Amino acid sequence: MKNRLKNGIAIALIPQIVLVKVLGANPQFIETYYSEGIYPWISKFFRWMFGWVPFSVGDILYFLLIFFAFRYLIVNRKYIKNHIKLFFRDVIMVLSTAYFTFHLLWGFNYYRQPIAEKLGLPESHTQNELIDLIEKLTAQTNALQLKITRDSIQPVQIPYTKREIFGKTIEGYQKLEKSLPFLAYDRPSIKTSLFSTGLAYMGYGGYLNPFTNESQVNGRLPNFRFPVVAGHEIGHQIGYSAENETNFIGYLVTAYNNDPYFQYSASAYALGYCLSEIKRRDEAVFEQLYTQLHPGVQGNFREMAEFWRQFENPLEPVFKSIFDSFLKANSQAAGIKSYNAVVSLLVNYHKENPL
Repeated sequence: MKNRLKNGIAIALIPQIVLVKVLGANPQFIETYYSEGIYPWISKFFRWMFGWVPFSVGDILYFLLIFFAFRYLIVNRKYIKNHIKLFFRDVIMVLSTAYFTFHLLWGFNYYRQPIAEKLGLPESHTQNELIDLIEKLTAQTNALQLKITRDSIQPVQIPYTKREIFGKTIEGYQKLEKSLPFLAYDRPSIKTSLFSTGLAYMGYGGYLNPFTNESQVNGRLPNFRFPVVAGHEIGHQIGYSAENETNFIGYLVTAYNNDPYFQYSASAYALGYCLSEIKRRDEAVFEQLYTQLHPGVQGNFREMAEFWRQFENPLEPVFKSIFDSFLKANSQAAGIKSYNAVVSLLVNYHKENPL
């Protein structure tokens, strides 16, 4: 590639950033022309292209990119040392190309209309409203746990394989589509990640590859949590980028499922976020509410805590800090804390749609 072209691509990074911020300042424009305009066609094309492949093409792509990047640095280390300016120009050129491709294929969804506006939901809630929802979720979760196990002491063990969970999640989307058509999902492309152990050490339950539009779920996750995370990652795939929104979508599609194991997974998931929110606000109220859970439900919560505890390592905070910065750079001011913002969506949705 000629130097003039390389220089042009590298310099183009600056106007690209400006253009993205200008367009992103108009969520309705993004919603109409990108998220509900060209993006569904882009997404369906890539899901058609890679959905049938039984393994993650995106994982392999990332592995090859990292491998060849390190190989290039090692093989060309002397040239890089002697031509440091050209090397940095090439790095910026690669970043410019990746930035363009990322936003074209998926990234503009960060600037779309919030799902709360689409559903006509407020963006805040009171502590009394939160406590009311926790009490209802507690009753529902306890009832489902007892229905499944017939013993309030026993944690729920979801008996399905990961592939079966994917199939039931897709069925859940088909049912959810009837009441919320904008969450329609076809031509599935959802898989367990080839690097699930690595994701676990990084503290991630899954991710969407924006370049292949494959939803990846951490295959190491306990089945207790797997259905909601699968629904969450498909939520990204159909064009919702904000983590609180895909948490909400993952909850809805799992709760709408006819399967009692899925209903339990969804109810416990929502309850966990709500309890975490009340614990942050008032520890004494949290303790009082937590004791109302069946021992089996508490056992499932301990199962998740123990799962993540076994993968704790010194680098996990670094990975989360990087992701936090990435989210903040893409119109999610709360960063990684945006996951917890699902509580307002849950409270206000169930005010309109009582449990």
